[in-house]
Amino acid sequence: MVTAIVFIKADVARIPEVAEQVAAIEGVSEVYSVTGGLDLVALVRVARHDDLATVIPEHVNRVPGVLSTETHIAFRAYSSHDLEAAFSLGQEDGV
Repeated sequence: MVTAIVFIKADVARIPEVAEQVAAIEGVSEVYSVTGGLDLVALVRVARHDDLATVIPEHVNRVPGVLSTETHIAFRAYSSHDLEAAFSLGQEDGV
């Protein structure tokens, strides 16, 4: 399994629609809206590196409202808990 983290800058007026369309792409497991210099972060999980060439440039980058992307390929996952914690900032157990 190959995991890529894709930073997405989007047309601000279209962020919800862009997020929904990106999330619907096969290979995209999650999409988060974020603060800071980015608008969205997508997690892409595919079987082979070659599949990234299909998912990201041929699908994610072609979603109307996507202005630019920056892709980071993950080398190793240390635990699913660490990944979950990284994307659940501000949430407490039981909330």
